[in-house]
Amino acid sequence: MSSFVTDQAECWPSLPLDSWKDTYATVHMWTQIVGKVRLRLTPLVNHWWNVPLYVTARGLSTLRIPYGERSFELWFDFIKHQLVLETSDGVSKTLPLAPRPVAELYKEFMSMLRSAGIEVKIWPMPVEILNPIRFDQDRVHASYDARSMEKFWRILLSVDSVFNQFRAEFIGKSSPVHFFWGSFDLAVTRFSGRRAPERPGADAITREAYSHEVSSVGFWPGGGDIKDAAFYSYAAPEPQGFKTARVRPDAAFYHKQVGEFLLMYEDLRTAKSPSTSLLDFCQSTYEAAASLGNWDRDALERASQRRARLA
Repeated sequence: MSSFVTDQAECWPSLPLDSWKDTYATVHMWTQIVGKVRLRLTPLVNHWWNVPLYVTARGLSTLRIPYGERSFELWFDFIKHQLVLETSDGVSKTLPLAPRPVAELYKEFMSMLRSAGIEVKIWPMPVEILNPIRFDQDRVHASYDARSMEKFWRILLSVDSVFNQFRAEFIGKSSPVHFFWGSFDLAVTRFSGRRAPERPGADAITREAYSHEVSSVGFWPGGGDIKDAAFYSYAAPEPQGFKTARVRPDAAFYHKQVGEFLLMYEDLRTAKSPSTSLLDFCQSTYEAAASLGNWDRDALERASQRRARLA
């Protein structure tokens, strides 16, 4: 069992997608508004690592964003249920998180930034969703269930701790554990160190994201063909034999339509040790990607380095 994560039930609460899908859809738009501010004001980092949000002890944060001689931070507080702006010169402002249309929060949020002396323009169109509605015109998404958001954040805290433990065993290039507001998932990615073949017809975003060989694992609330929350793992490019590899735990499976291994959250949270099961999923899917993809595992893995020193 992980020494960083307890396996008590409150750390892995039940959260069926149908119980909060309207809140999820609304908060997804809110995180995109905030995330686009970070995207607009920060320099491009490889694989778009300058755009995600990060799990904190209270919610999700942009961390520090530079703005001239000042800096500021934006964060969702899922304890007090507010969106917080704090600046390096002592300004602090909040907006309540409550049932309200996206258009209303967008207007008040941009006004809050201006009142703090922060002028920024963002593209007001959501990304990575079907049938997007401009933020300033979206009165369709207007739900917020505080209890569901507390549960989702509690899950993120647990997953973030396991992902960071998994990340710590890799000494090659690895992403931070970060929350992508476009797809609304928490992920960590390992790299082989080799460039990947360029994808025919890929747009600029995809070319940057998948410029190198990766093995990635993440957590997502679900949607489309995936009817509930799930952990996923994929290799890009996918090596031959990956989809038929044996992975752990037994509840994990390869989903042919999405081209990824999945482990449904409900199967994980009801396991004897959810944290151990998640570590097993992370490790076994990575091993399948790295071994079948001929990664230099002795040079990339901390455990391999320890074995080499003891030999």
